[in-house]
Amino acid sequence: MADKLAFELVSPEQLVLSVEADMVVAPGTEGDFGVLAGHAPLISTIRPGVVSVYDDKTITRFFVRGGFAEVTAAGLTVLAEQAIDLASVDRAALDARIKDTQEDVADAKDEAGRSSAQAALEHLQMLRNAL
Repeated sequence: MADKLAFELVSPEQLVLSVEADMVVAPGTEGDFGVLAGHAPLISTIRPGVVSVYDDKTITRFFVRGGFAEVTAAGLTVLAEQAIDLASVDRAALDARIKDTQEDVADAKDEAGRSSAQAALEHLQMLRNAL
C-alpha cells in the first residue's frame, strides 16, 4: 500500500479537514501543484480556487479564497482565508446570492459601496465557476 499524506485544511474559524490522503492538489499562485507523501518541503501562497483531496476512489473538493500552503516532512497544511466544501453548496441559493449582489453593484450609491459589492460578486462568481 502506498504511503499516505497527512493533510490539514484550516480556516480562521476552524479546522476544516484533517485526513490521511493519497494526494492533494492545491491552487498555488504560480499554478496548481500536487502533493504526495514524501514531497520536498515547500511554502506557497494560495490563490482563490479548488483544493482537491484524493483518497482511494473519492475526491473531496473545497473552494478556498487565498491563503498559504506548507509542505513539511509531517505533511501538507493549507491555511485558507476561507474554505467551503463544494459538496455543501446549494446552487440555487448561490445563483440567487449572485443575482442579489449584481443588483447591489448596480444600486451602489458611492465608489466604496460599489467596490465592496463588486469584490463580493467576484468571489461568488469564482465559487460558482468552481462547481
